[in-house]
Amino acid sequence: MLEGQVIGLSVKDFFTKPMLKIAILPLVFTMIIMLMLFYSAADYGFDSLQLTIEQSQNGQDIPMDPNAPFFFVWTMYVFAFLFKYSITSWLVGFLVYTVGTIFVMMFSVFLTILIIGFLTPMILKVLQKRHYSHIETNGFGSLLSPLWVLFKSGLVMVLLFILFIPLYFIPLVNIVAINLPFYYFFHKLLTFDVASTILTQDEYALIHSREAGSFRFRTLFLYFISMIPFITLFSAVFYIIYLGHAYFLQLQKLRGIELDVGDIKTRTNKDELKLIKEE
Repeated sequence: MLEGQVIGLSVKDFFTKPMLKIAILPLVFTMIIMLMLFYSAADYGFDSLQLTIEQSQNGQDIPMDPNAPFFFVWTMYVFAFLFKYSITSWLVGFLVYTVGTIFVMMFSVFLTILIIGFLTPMILKVLQKRHYSHIETNGFGSLLSPLWVLFKSGLVMVLLFILFIPLYFIPLVNIVAINLPFYYFFHKLLTFDVASTILTQDEYALIHSREAGSFRFRTLFLYFISMIPFITLFSAVFYIIYLGHAYFLQLQKLRGIELDVGDIKTRTNKDELKLIKEE
């Protein structure tokens, strides 16, 4: 099956009633929590800033920590100046809330992926029943394994952020340097969630030894989708569906032949092999 056909089939599956039900609940939950946290923090920050400005307008000195960094002091004075005038005050408030809302939307994608990870078996079960009922799944994931992958991938992401600090000051290069750690985290969580639900550990190792580049291309494509505002809010379930199709098709292909690679030796039964040849 061509990649375009897989994408088209994934889109079609996404807009089925069971998948839309799964997609809406974590999205709504995530957005409500994130927006409540952001607006609470923003309101508190603006209230504190307004108090500082009023003290400045009354002739009082702006209270500053003597050990505060220069850029922090400079920023406070700039904000105090801008908030003296209604037009600039409105503009700054609008920009802060707009940029903050966009940031919340982007961060909510990763939070949604974490939540959707617990729903991955449910999504893949629907997908299997719909298209791959002839394939038996033997997932190798356990209750603690996603938490370990989350911790390990998060640690590597933080280390990459630190390692790439010199690159953040180079135009254009900084775009790649900032997104690469996020993509690494995105790729690791998605592929593990889906693969560990469908494949055995040996099948996972064998498929990725042959198709690692293809799966990186797929997750990179999904990461680019996640950068599009608003679309990202509805796409987490689609990610699982798309990668689920990719893994099921690879597993179908893998079990369509006899394998003898180390301890791996599998053979499909005649009915499965017939279905594979027909496709």
